[in-house]
Amino acid sequence: MTNPPTVTVPEPYAETLVSARNLVSTYEAAGYSRAHPAILQPAEPFLDLSGEDIRARMFLTAGRAGEELCLRPDFTIPVSRDYLHSPAAGRPQGYCYLGPVFRDRGTLPGEFLQAGIESFGRTDKAAADAETLALGLAATAHFGRNAPSIMTGDVALFTALVSALDLAPAWKRRLIKDFNRKASLAQDLERLTLHAPNGKADYQGVLAALAGSDPKAARALVTDLLSIAGISAVGGRSVGEIADRFLEQSTLGAAAALPRETHDLVVRFLNISGTLDDAATAMRRLAAEGGLSLDAALDHFEARSAEFRKRNIDARRVAFSCAFGRGMDYYTGFVFELRDGGSDEPLVAGGRYDDLLTRLGSPSPIPAVGFSVWIERLSDSIAGGAS
Repeated sequence: MTNPPTVTVPEPYAETLVSARNLVSTYEAAGYSRAHPAILQPAEPFLDLSGEDIRARMFLTAGRAGEELCLRPDFTIPVSRDYLHSPAAGRPQGYCYLGPVFRDRGTLPGEFLQAGIESFGRTDKAAADAETLALGLAATAHFGRNAPSIMTGDVALFTALVSALDLAPAWKRRLIKDFNRKASLAQDLERLTLHAPNGKADYQGVLAALAGSDPKAARALVTDLLSIAGISAVGGRSVGEIADRFLEQSTLGAAAALPRETHDLVVRFLNISGTLDDAATAMRRLAAEGGLSLDAALDHFEARSAEFRKRNIDARRVAFSCAFGRGMDYYTGFVFELRDGGSDEPLVAGGRYDDLLTRLGSPSPIPAVGFSVWIERLSDSIAGGAS
């Protein structure tokens, strides 16, 4: 870990910084070590693994050797990378942090403070999820927001549903990807259901030629063609990701449309929302009616709800929606946002990202969960003037 950067704020916000530091001190007292990842980061992990919104808002630059760099747009990936390069890698370890992150936010400042935690290596996932939510609620209470709304979802439940469906692998990958990319999956499902191979694009012949070819060779060909054309990124997507989406289209273009009955089943699942108990009952009923095996995912869901109660989190306050996601490509399970009143902007937000460490180079999977605290939104002095 590098030395912490000096954080300076205008005089009116000095009290906010003191409160933020006190908050992080409570995380240290709870056993989370202080992390100080570098502000300047390699851009590739964020371009490959973050959500489209962050990728489109990153501040990019280049090193002397031509490597692409960025000002860190969040802490999760930098803290994860530092953990993997530390002696603690592979073992249970929790970190907390406080510092600036950088995103283009239009009229709002591009530099702003975030605090938070990241927890790695805990195999008691339901308990770790519950602890994460409890610490998130403690953050809002620390700033005097004692009754935020609690919105939760579970990417793993949607993944389990799609995995249980009788669909081609390409369809499964597409739907799972789109869940994290879309605020609402319903429109995309309708588009996929209405998809017809005879609605030919200008490059349909190229897609047909690639269909059924060796995946690695086809990807290398498309990547080379994009690079020759001078295309480095589109809408925040890397060349490799553009190539993957193009090849996916070649597979889907040769397939029949998503069956209407499958579409309706997925839509019914996504429309399930309410209290944790009511949602669990509705999901088990749908699984039984559809002949789907979702027992493992639902058992974990109910175990997590039980852990909430152990931490005195009132389950009646916890809203759940099967369609709720956070738009970040690396989330794999429990996700949540704490909001104030009718605001669409989270005060605290996070979730589980069990695959991220492997994608960052870990030789074996490492469970991980965490959240970020938006200091400016929690602070009366800042949130009141910027909202």
